[in-house]
Formats: sequence, C-alpha cells, structure tokens
Amino acid sequence: MDTVNLGEKSNNAKENKIRIIHTKRRMLQLQRKEELSYNIRYISKVPVRVVMDSEFLTLHPEDSLSKLVQSLRGEESSAAIVDEEGKLMGFITMKDILRFFEPPRRYSIVGIGLLKKYSMSRASRVEDIMVRKPITVHLNDNLGRAIQIMLETGKHHLPVVDDENRVHGILEVKDIIRLIRIVSA
Repeated sequence: MDTVNLGEKSNNAKENKIRIIHTKRRMLQLQRKEELSYNIRYISKVPVRVVMDSEFLTLHPEDSLSKLVQSLRGEESSAAIVDEEGKLMGFITMKDILRFFEPPRRYSIVGIGLLKKYSMSRASRVEDIMVRKPITVHLNDNLGRAIQIMLETGKHHLPVVDDENRVHGILEVKDIIRLIRIVSA
C-alpha cells in the first residue's frame, strides 16, 4: 500500500507542477498581450512625420516612363509626381506600372491602338500612368489615422502633404511595421 500512495503522491506532484507551469505561461501570455496592446495604442498616436520616409523619388509629369523605371531602385517602390513648387500632381507605385503593362483581357479585340498602349516608347510619359488624385495623409496626422486610411482603401503607400499640398514624404506600410518591431521588442 505504501508504494501505491507514493505513486499517487508523485502523480499529484507532477500534475501540480504542470498546473503551475501552465498558469505561469498563461500569465506571461496575458502580460505580453497587455504590453502589446499598450504599444499599439502608443503607435497610433505617433505623428506621421516621425515615421514617413522623407527621402523619396520625385518626378515631373513630363518625365519619361523609362526615367521612372530607371529611378526605382533599392527600396524605392513609389514616386511622387510634383510640379516646380513641390506640389503633388500625381502618384505612382510599382503596381501602377504593372497595370500599364497588363496584357489584354481574354476576349479583348486586339488592335494597333491597344498594342501601342502596352509598348513603352520614348514618348510615354509619367503623366500617362500616374494616379491624378491620390489618397494622401496630412503631415500633422497621426499613425492611427494613416493606418485607418490604409485599411479602408487598401493602399500601401500614402504621400504625406501639408496644407498647400506640397509633398514632405511618403508613408509606407513597411515604415509602420518597422516601428511596431522597435516598440514591441
């Protein structure tokens, strides 16, 4: 009988240890979740101007598409199209460039005019494919507002403008994720 009691006691001790370990894990998970929740609330209050990329590609509407393609290097994945005063006239992302070269639909009638559209020539200009009224975020907005705009519109790049519509930077999803990594580390 003594060996049976010892076996039960060791099983009870193991179960208690397992319960304690699970409870500690659960408490740690709750604590991390609470910290992350705090960090996310903090992130939403950060001004856009702190996170935006202030070194961005700018082009003019009359610039050629080949200049645009040659200029997009490294991490650059978008360009602000501005006038001589730096005011936003349009916006282009790599996705817009791809749309320009999208093949005709299955049942499209392929004619000379349609084929010309898909060939980039020296005459093709940035203004031919730029988004003329891009969705923007204001320089004084916070990330909470910018994230809301991105989620509602599906846009991953937002030009950051002031009251006179001058471009000061570009806010990208990757910039926000970088901040989240820093804050939640």
